[in-house]
Amino acid sequence: MIRVLIADDQDLVRGGLAALLGLEPDIEVVAEVARGDEVLASVAAHRPDVVLLDIEMPGLSGLEVAERLTGVRVVVVTTFGRPGYLRRALDAGVAGFVVKDAPAAELAAAVRRVMAGERVVDPKLAVTALTVGASPLTVRECDVLRAADGGASVADIARSLFLTEGTVRNYLSSAIGKTGARNRAEAVGTARSRGWL
Repeated sequence: MIRVLIADDQDLVRGGLAALLGLEPDIEVVAEVARGDEVLASVAAHRPDVVLLDIEMPGLSGLEVAERLTGVRVVVVTTFGRPGYLRRALDAGVAGFVVKDAPAAELAAAVRRVMAGERVVDPKLAVTALTVGASPLTVRECDVLRAADGGASVADIARSLFLTEGTVRNYLSSAIGKTGARNRAEAVGTARSRGWL
């Protein structure tokens, strides 16, 4: 039996995935969690072979969890099929990346394939990721864009990141240029849509 842990903050999705995988004769769902910061303890308690992770969860994101998991195969199962997320997931060592609108049989097959040592990636997303390329943003530019999300002032961003206002303006200007945006709100939107934030 392949032992699976499912981490997704949406009860209906998590329950649906568990029910579908539970129908497979060689897959057993041993645990379900709703928060990213609950995954590590649940992995230690239940010893799954494969962990299915959503990306956007409270506590820790699925990508942050993937970076911390060792000794278990990880498959990201997400609504957000963004090229930057795929690249970050692969950098974190995930074995699979499947979008939630894939057929149920594909998910079960992905679980089996990663258990066999293969890497499974949604083909359409892989092509898009290759086309879009890696994020041009530096870590600090990402930090500034995240802080700018929601309309924070330059002074507020500077205070929260312990930077000078001039440095914040420089990072914002650079990020706007790299994303091809007209303003910082558009830069945030572009970076989010591509999975760079």
